[in-house]
Amino acid sequence: MKDSPNRKKESLKALFQIAESQEGLFTAKQAIDCGFDERNHPYHVKQGNWVRELRGIYRLKNFPYRDDSQFVLWYLWSRNKKDIPQGVYSYETALSIYDLTDLMPMKLHMSVPKSFRRHSKIPKVLVLHFENVSQTDTRKLRGFFVTTPFRTISDLIQRGTSDEIIIKAMKEAVNRGLITRKEHRKLETLKERQNEKI
Repeated sequence: MKDSPNRKKESLKALFQIAESQEGLFTAKQAIDCGFDERNHPYHVKQGNWVRELRGIYRLKNFPYRDDSQFVLWYLWSRNKKDIPQGVYSYETALSIYDLTDLMPMKLHMSVPKSFRRHSKIPKVLVLHFENVSQTDTRKLRGFFVTTPFRTISDLIQRGTSDEIIIKAMKEAVNRGLITRKEHRKLETLKERQNEKI
């Protein structure tokens, strides 16, 4: 039995709403949940309605690929078997997302749970950090998750990132209200302790 025009319209509307919040991207499961039969996905690609970005990840053709699209793309890539993304952008990538550094990391740093497993090869564009990040240490931005500015700077201090980068990031984060004065003091203490270890 064919879908009624109203049902198709509702499916398109639902998919558009999801894609709109994800830089035009969506997963195969999200499309199925909106009412698109999995067997028809290749048809939508062939007709030019969808663009296949990665296995199981598509983009609506009328959404141009923008700078933030890569963040959503790899965030969706990190999904588990239940189609729930596991990755959180962290370290240098998070610092760059918050515009707290002039450095442009060549690769995207992403923290994933210690239990994270993929049967396919890890893409070369990603550097995965296997660590459990609590929800309170993350925030959602433009369709993907990133570690909070405080957690980001804290991680970089503990990893031994240069003082020059850390001091600039801390100063900028305070000036822009991304971290509190109290958090700034905590980071200063952490930095001093880290420097004593070297």
